[in-house]
Amino acid sequence: MNQFSRTALLIGAQGIKCLQNARVAVFGIGGVGGYTVEALARSGIGTLDLIDDDKVCLTNLNRQIIAVHSTIGRYKVEVAKERILDINPNINVHIYKTFYMPETAGLFDFSQYDYVVDAIDTVTGKIQLVLQAEKTHTPIISSMGAGNKVDPTAFKVADLYNTKVCPLAKVMRRELKKRGIQKLKVVYSEEVPAMLSADVILSEEILDCGVEMKKRIPGSIAFVPSVVGLILAGEVVKDILKSEACKLTGRDGDYGI
Repeated sequence: MNQFSRTALLIGAQGIKCLQNARVAVFGIGGVGGYTVEALARSGIGTLDLIDDDKVCLTNLNRQIIAVHSTIGRYKVEVAKERILDINPNINVHIYKTFYMPETAGLFDFSQYDYVVDAIDTVTGKIQLVLQAEKTHTPIISSMGAGNKVDPTAFKVADLYNTKVCPLAKVMRRELKKRGIQKLKVVYSEEVPAMLSADVILSEEILDCGVEMKKRIPGSIAFVPSVVGLILAGEVVKDILKSEACKLTGRDGDYGI
């Protein structure tokens, strides 16, 4: 018996080998991305690249799996790496203390990734991730808006151009269509975003997160971004198991999932 024995009952020893040989990059290690990383590590992905320049702050405690009082003030990628290696010491973990934007895109060679997860919240960065993945034909999945949502059962997996209601998805559809992107797998919600009773300016808490200027911020709750992150991880694992690379290892890719 080993830590992946229960997983092997579902996907077989060859499926475990496929996941161990896979390399996945997760951009954004926050409320969504943190749970994605957690699930990928526990599923047996062999190499993980974690990209985020944020540090854990007080306002992350309500929803981020790596956020506890003892990690406040530390870089999220460093905390996540420690946690991952405690789950599975055999994982190769590469961390990048940087935000992904068009200006930093050159730091990453997408051809070395078997899958890319977009869990960042800036539209410019999300668009660039998709464009870069398109150039190298690297599979990518993107998280749409999880803020101001309270219904975790409303999230779906779909092509971006089949989404509705989600404001972020609407912007992404418009911008990617302009750039000739014809499809993109996303996780999105058809729940109408909650209307806050007033614009909430949490100046002290925002400063605690290293943001100097006051701004409007979305509401969040523990059981929404976590669900999105787990759905993202599930899609990555299932797609890797069904990929041509996995089929070439000797199985037909049908793992019953």
